[in-house]
Amino acid sequence: MDRTEIIKLAELEDTHWWYRERRHLLARQIRGMTPGRAVDVGAAAGGNTRVLLENGWDSIALEFSEDGAGIARERGLPVLRADALALPFSDTSLDLVVAYDVLEHIDDDDRVVQEFRRVLRQGGTALIAVPADPRLWSAHDVAVGHVRRYTRDTLVPLFERNGLTVETIGSWNVLLRPVVRWHRRKSTGSDQEQMSPMLNSALHAVVAAERYLPVRSWPGVSLLVRARRT
Repeated sequence: MDRTEIIKLAELEDTHWWYRERRHLLARQIRGMTPGRAVDVGAAAGGNTRVLLENGWDSIALEFSEDGAGIARERGLPVLRADALALPFSDTSLDLVVAYDVLEHIDDDDRVVQEFRRVLRQGGTALIAVPADPRLWSAHDVAVGHVRRYTRDTLVPLFERNGLTVETIGSWNVLLRPVVRWHRRKSTGSDQEQMSPMLNSALHAVVAAERYLPVRSWPGVSLLVRARRT
C-alpha cells in the first residue's frame, strides 16, 4: 500500500465503519483466550494492535512501510519495521499472529504463512482476514496494492499445505456485498474516503447486524480464518 493510502487509513480508522467493526471482530476472536505474546502483522497505524494491548496481550505492531510504522509509533505503540516474509522472531516464540488484510498484498503468500507457522508455538493461533471473491476485483484493489482476492477453495489449502490447521472460516461484510459490488463497478480509486457521519453510522449498523445473523456461510466481501499450529 502506498504512502497516500496509509495516511488515509490512519485518518479514517478510528471512526470509519469498516475499521470499527473489524476491531470488534478481533476483540471477539480473542475473547476467552489466555493473553500471551502476539504480533499484529501489517499493522499500518496500529488499530488492531491497540485491541490486543487493551485485552492484556504482550503485543507489537509489525509494519513494512515507514509511514505506517511512524504513525503507530507516534500513537505510543510498540513497533517493529519488518517484512512479513522474514518475521524478526525466534521459532515457536509467539502465541498469536494477527494479519488482517495482509496476504493479498504479497506475491509469495505461501512464504508468509510458513513464517506464521515458524514463529507460532505448538497450539498457537493465527487470525487472518483477506478480501474475498475475484469477481469483486476493482480499481479499489489496484489502488491499495492487492495482488489477488481469495475464495475458500484457495485460502484453506494455502494454510494446510504450510502446516496450519484451519479451525474456522467464514464470510464478513455479507449484507453490504451488493452495495460494495455496485459501488466498485463505477469507482476509479480506493474506498478509503471520508463520508458523512449519518452514512457512516448507517453502514456500521448494517454490518454490525451480522454479529447476530447466521450469514457466515454466504458470499461476503472478506473472509476470516482462525488457524492453529498443531
